[in-house]
This record gives sequence, C-alpha cells and structure tokens, in this order.
Amino acid sequence: MMKKRTMILASVLLLGTLTACTGKQESTESTTISESQQSYTLQDGEDITITSAGTYEFTGEAKNVTITIKADETDEVELVLDSVSIANDEAPAVYVASADKVSITTTDTQNSLQVSEENDQLDAAIYSEDDLELNGDGTLTITSASHGISVKDSLNITGGNINITASKDGLHAEDNDDDTVGSVSVSGGAVNITAEDDGIHATTTVEIDGGTIDLTAAECVEGTYIKINGGDITINASDDGINASQKSSAYTPTVEINDGSLKITMGAGDTDGIDSNGNIYVNGGTIDITGQSTFDYDGEAKVTGGTIIENGTETNTITNQSFGGPDGAQNGGEGRFPNGDGNGGPGGMRPEESKAN
Repeated sequence: MMKKRTMILASVLLLGTLTACTGKQESTESTTISESQQSYTLQDGEDITITSAGTYEFTGEAKNVTITIKADETDEVELVLDSVSIANDEAPAVYVASADKVSITTTDTQNSLQVSEENDQLDAAIYSEDDLELNGDGTLTITSASHGISVKDSLNITGGNINITASKDGLHAEDNDDDTVGSVSVSGGAVNITAEDDGIHATTTVEIDGGTIDLTAAECVEGTYIKINGGDITINASDDGINASQKSSAYTPTVEINDGSLKITMGAGDTDGIDSNGNIYVNGGTIDITGQSTFDYDGEAKVTGGTIIENGTETNTITNQSFGGPDGAQNGGEGRFPNGDGNGGPGGMRPEESKAN
C-alpha cells in the first residue's frame, strides 16, 4: 500500500513540474506532430509541438493549449489558422522555441488568441525566440494580460487584419541579452492596437512601408531608429506619439519620414507628437499633429519635402519644443524647408551608415 501511494505521489509531482513549465493549470496532454500530420483540430488541454519544417493547418476552439514550434535552426515553419480560437490562463497560445523562421497565416476567417493572466517569462499571447512573420487574408484578434506579440529577433507584418488589446505592449521586439536585435516592420495589412504601455516597441528599428495602422496607447511607436516610408497611420497617445530613444548601441536615435499619411493626436500634459533623443528627418508624406508639443529633438531636424500640419496650420518648419536647446534658448531651434539645418545638435547615423561602421 505504501509503495502504491509513493507511485501516485511521484506521478502528481511530475505532472506539477510539467504544469509549472508551461504556466498552465489544466493541460495534461501533449501531442507532437511532424510533416506527415499537417492538419489538426485543437482540443482542450492538449498542447501541440511541431518539430520539423513544413506547413501546418489548425482549426477548432480550445482552452489552455499552446502550439509550440521546436524545430531545427534551419527549418522554416508556417502555421495556418483556419477559424482558430484559443483561450489560455497564463501560457502563450503560440510559442516559437526554435526555428529559422515562423510564419503565421490566417485564412479568410476569424481567429482569436487570448491569455487572461500575466506570465512573467513567456509574457505574450504569441511569444517567439526567432524571426516571426504575420500574413494572410483573415482576421487575428489577440487579447493579452501581458504583451500582445513578443519576439526576440524580428517581427514582420505583411498582411491580414491584426487586432490587439494588451495590458503591456501591443507589438514588442527585444532581446535582453543583445541590444543589436529586436525590430518591427509593417508592409501591409491592417493593424489595430490598444495597449496600456507601447503600441509598437522595438529595441533597434521600426519600419513602416505600408498598410493601415491605428494605435491607441501611452507611447504609440517606440524604437531607436523609426522609419516611415508609407502607410496610413493614426496615433492617439497619452504620452509621446512617436519616440526615438537610445535603446540600441547599433543606431542613433532618429525619426525619418519619407512618405505616407501620419495623423497624431496627443493627450494633455508633457507630451510630444514626435520626440527624438537624436534627429528628425522629414523628406515626404503628410504629418498632421494635434497637441501642445508637436516636435521635440536633441540632435538635428531637416525638412526636404512633405507636408507638416501643426494644430490645423500648415507649416514648413519643425519647431523644437525642447527647453534649453544648444543655443540656450527655450526652443532648441528649427529644421526648415527645404534643406534646412537644424540647430539641435550633431547629426546621427542612419541605419545603413551605422551598420557600415
């Protein structure tokens, strides 16, 4: 009898160890699928592990399920979500532990991922250790008590309708051990984010080449080098709308706007529409900012093209709202159109120049 009780206790302890590793309380099963099993219907409490390259299609509604990609570092894996709904307590709905690249594609369906409690380690509904791409024709709705999507390397959004509500950042790209990685790019699709902290947060670069982006957050876009080449972007911020700060040693803090439509509405108080701890370059596009402080920079500001609207008035200058600029005045100087020289400080390197050095 004592031996039987000991075996039962050992089994319970083992299950408790597995539960602690995944951050779950209800999951008791795990299924490993390979290339020969590429279509799967999700079940409550049954984790899925993918170990090889290929395209894997999922459907169904389930609770406390994590799809884990644990493939070779040379493998490319595609997850196809076809009417998928996952609701978890703490663990991420998708966890990329290892792969060369993972793509998440939505079919022309509604898909949802929800994590209702905060997880201190895998702190996102989608958490990736490697490169991640989102695309497709459908809708992916993410609700998270932590970050919406978190990656340690690069996050690329090329299509689909992405709706995120997050208690931390909507999109988060950061590796605590390497400040030269952690980037976000958007080239297509529709991205709608409501976040309590940052809408988009990247250690190195944020690049927007296209798509429709609607952000409501404390700070809506934060990174070291922020480049906008296109897209239709709407920002509602209670703090800074766009903030370029020194998060990476590989880049000089810079906001560069070459094209696209950018509308920023600021909350009251000590907030800036576009804030750079380095430089601001406006070469094209339309920038419409409503708020007490429209621009703030510590380096230089140059305007060579585009349209700037400050509180309903079109202007051809970037007025620095920073107190105590290099000239000792309350305003640190202006970048003027065309080819104006900013008086905010020394120039910084653009991404290609930084990499070359």
